[in-house]
Amino acid sequence: MRVIGVGALSLSVVNMVVGAGIFVLPGRIAADLGSAAILAYLVCSVAVALVFLCFAEVGSRVTRSGGAYAYIEEAFGPLAGFVASILLWFGYLALADAAITVAMVEAMSIAFPVLGERIPRAAFIIALFAFLAIVNIKGTKAGVRLYVFNTLAKLVPLVLLLVVGLFAINVEHLAIPEWPSARDFGAGAIILFFAFTGAEGALSASGEIKNPSKTVPMGLLIGMAGLLVLYVGLQTVAQGVLGPELAHSTEAPLAAVAVEVFGGWGGKMLLVGAVISIYGAISGDMLGAPRVIFATSLDGNLPKILSNVHAKYKTPHVAVVFFAIVVCAFALSGTFRYLAVFATGSLLLIDLGVSLAVLRLRQRDGLPEAGEFRLPLGPLIPVSSCVIVGWLLLQVPAEEAFSIAGLIGASIVAYAARARVKPGV
Repeated sequence: MRVIGVGALSLSVVNMVVGAGIFVLPGRIAADLGSAAILAYLVCSVAVALVFLCFAEVGSRVTRSGGAYAYIEEAFGPLAGFVASILLWFGYLALADAAITVAMVEAMSIAFPVLGERIPRAAFIIALFAFLAIVNIKGTKAGVRLYVFNTLAKLVPLVLLLVVGLFAINVEHLAIPEWPSARDFGAGAIILFFAFTGAEGALSASGEIKNPSKTVPMGLLIGMAGLLVLYVGLQTVAQGVLGPELAHSTEAPLAAVAVEVFGGWGGKMLLVGAVISIYGAISGDMLGAPRVIFATSLDGNLPKILSNVHAKYKTPHVAVVFFAIVVCAFALSGTFRYLAVFATGSLLLIDLGVSLAVLRLRQRDGLPEAGEFRLPLGPLIPVSSCVIVGWLLLQVPAEEAFSIAGLIGASIVAYAARARVKPGV
């Protein structure tokens, strides 16, 4: 049943994107680029706008559920679709959740220094994912309750800081005394793009969107416009209030800004908001990602055991436990920057695939028909999207790039092994 309209899709985009990134990255991007960090937001904004215009056209043409995975499979076939699904649930969702878990523990260690120690930190992370796994095994309803609560709780402190913080800005702190090099700017942009990821998930329920030819483009663009105002506004407030000190606040930068704007209680409010937001993002993925794994297993693309359903709760309990273990393992072993860049690179490859899908579907099936969304300016927008996403991919450091290449190679091997077991599939 198609029940998702423009407003609901716009809010879903905002909810999917606003997570750990905006709480953590203002200080890290300032450390890389100084007061020129705001320019990196604008570059990422252009990239996101181009990518989601491509999502809008393909999303109006391919209306079955699955989002980016379905679009890439429709355009390029089952192998490309399988690789995209692995990049999505493992390369992006699992590693992004691991990255923001690291960020959450770092933020919490400000209030609870014991979490800065290796053994208590590991014990907390293991307990967190054990709890989330139990909640989601017991039933979708319990998982949804957690997700809704966290969604409602996370935006209030951000909006309050933005509105009040505008009156505390020192304009001199916004000056750019020295422009970053192209290399530094690229390094900053690739880590910042992590804060813009997640809206793709809003299209996973494409089959439930009413009048997709109008709802998909309008919902995406309205949602992204709201995000850009929020993100650029918060970076401006952070830079304008803290100035050079922002570059030294890499664990909880917005909490440091809130201390200056509101006093001590403001810092606590933002710290709590950051933890709630990150926890909300993780709990949301714990609800959705295992079902992607479950569906992929049902299709025969992953081991059959992952499609087992709990006898009592009727939930994909093996997939839930498997996803929790994967995320937990990477959160215990990785650092925020490595995991965030790995996740960002994986998602950028998916974005590149969707941008190319616009060109492929036009070449194979002709231009969108009446009732479907059609990008203006011929191939200019999808080609521009490919160029800027390609540039961002070139900024991925060698270590993360080799890791992503290894994941793609392993996916192709797994697909080939599956094809040998099931000939003709």
